[in-house]
Amino acid sequence: MPYLEVFVYLQLLDLMTTVLAFHLGGQELNPFIRWLMQIGPVTGVTLGKVGACALAGYCVWKNKGHVVRWTNYWFAALVVWNLANILRAVSVNPL
Repeated sequence: MPYLEVFVYLQLLDLMTTVLAFHLGGQELNPFIRWLMQIGPVTGVTLGKVGACALAGYCVWKNKGHVVRWTNYWFAALVVWNLANILRAVSVNPL
């Protein structure tokens, strides 16, 4: 199930790029994750990632792996989006 490994890697990349974006002044756009962030920015995003991995596990358990494969495209685009925003923030305000 390489698509499940890709899913986990994309979750880690999203977590790392999101936290880096926070340090550069970025904000979370997902309302559910923003709600979770009331207990702390990194903790909230991490809880969201744990929930996403649990849902992916459920999809695999129910033989719906195609949902995880399609979701990988979404998270890959999200990581690219985060990286683009990080690059833009660094180019405006160099570290």
